[in-house]
Amino acid sequence: MSPYETSVQQELSRWQHQMQKPPSTANRLSKSLQTRLNRLIPDKIHQLITNAIKQMTRGVLFGAGYLTKPPVEGLTLPQREATVVERINFYKKVGAAEGGATGAGGLWWGLADFPLLLSLKMKMLFEIAALYGYSVSDYRERLFILYIFQLAFSSQERRQEVYRHMADWAKHSRQLPEDINQFDWLTFQQEYRDYIDLAKMAQLIPGIGAAVGLVVNYRLVNQLGITAMNAYRMRWLADRASRLVE
Repeated sequence: MSPYETSVQQELSRWQHQMQKPPSTANRLSKSLQTRLNRLIPDKIHQLITNAIKQMTRGVLFGAGYLTKPPVEGLTLPQREATVVERINFYKKVGAAEGGATGAGGLWWGLADFPLLLSLKMKMLFEIAALYGYSVSDYRERLFILYIFQLAFSSQERRQEVYRHMADWAKHSRQLPEDINQFDWLTFQQEYRDYIDLAKMAQLIPGIGAAVGLVVNYRLVNQLGITAMNAYRMRWLADRASRLVE
C-alpha cells in the first residue's frame, strides 16, 4: 500500500465502525420525534415528497438520464479522489444556492426543492461512480448507488442492514435478482423522507426558509459525498486486493 492508501484505509476503518454502531438513545429519540412530526404534516405534503422520491428512484433504476459519463480508467486512487472532492464541492455549492433560492420563495418553492435536490444528489453519485471506475450501465451498479443513498440518509438501524450488504458487494451483487422491480424502493422512500423531514420542513417557514435551505442542502450534499467516497473506497480497495491475489 502507498502512504495515501494507508491513510485512506485508516479513515475508512473509522467510517466502517460508525456504520456498524448500534442505535444510540439519541437515535431512538430522534426517530420517535420524527414519527410524531409526521403525524402533524398534511397528507398532501407527504404524498408530494413520496411521489418525488418514487419518480427519482424509478429514473435511476430504469432511465438513462443519469448515464452520462463512462468509467474513468488509468488513474491512481489519489488522482481519482482529487477529482471526486472537486465535484463534491461543486455540488455542495449548487445545492446550497438552489436551497437558498427555493427557501426564499415560500411554501411551494420550498416544496419544489425536494425533487430538485434529489436529482442533484443522484447526478453527483453517478459522477462519483464513474470517477472510481465503475460503469453504471450495469443495473447492479445503480443499485449500489441507491444503497449509498440509504446509507447516508437512513436511521442507524437501517444503516447497519444496508452496510452489511455493501461490505461484501462482490458476493451480494451475484445474489441480486435479474428483475430490478424487486428493489425495495418503498423502504428507501420512507427512510429518506423520515431522515430529512425535520430539517427540510423548517425550510418552508417564512423568513428563515432561505437560510435553512442553504445550510441544510450544503450539509446534506456533503454528507452524501463523504458516504459515497467511503463506500467506493471500500470497493476499490477490495477489488484491488482481489486483483493482486489473482
